[in-house]
Amino acid sequence: MTEASSGSSAAPTTGRGLKIGLWAAQGVLALMFGMAGVMKSTQPIAELAQKLVWPGTVPAELVRFIGIAELLGAVGLILPSATRVKPGLTPLAAVGLLTIMAMAGVFHLTRGEYGGIAFNVALGAAASFVAWGRYRKAPIEPRGS
Repeated sequence: MTEASSGSSAAPTTGRGLKIGLWAAQGVLALMFGMAGVMKSTQPIAELAQKLVWPGTVPAELVRFIGIAELLGAVGLILPSATRVKPGLTPLAAVGLLTIMAMAGVFHLTRGEYGGIAFNVALGAAASFVAWGRYRKAPIEPRGS
């Protein structure tokens, strides 16, 4: 019998599956954005341009900025929640990564690079799920609460 059907006035708790799904999404996104961030912030632009093409067509500073933003977003997806120190930063990191993916999608659309847009949409959807989940459905309580 569920809490709702037993007449209990307690609010229903968030399901374990949702919490596991959120942690899994956070982990996958952190891994992907972390690797991409390290690559864009440390590799020579000429090497990146051979792999990704677009880094050779924009200022190097922009590529480095995007890389650092992705790396910080990856850290923000995990560290605040795992340590329970300022866990409210996790949904903000997810929104930041969603913003990066939205801008990347528009960038690729204007260049006619339609194949990359599906990847941007998928990562953006996962980041949106984390932002929603950690802000609304399964926020992590700060340490000492």
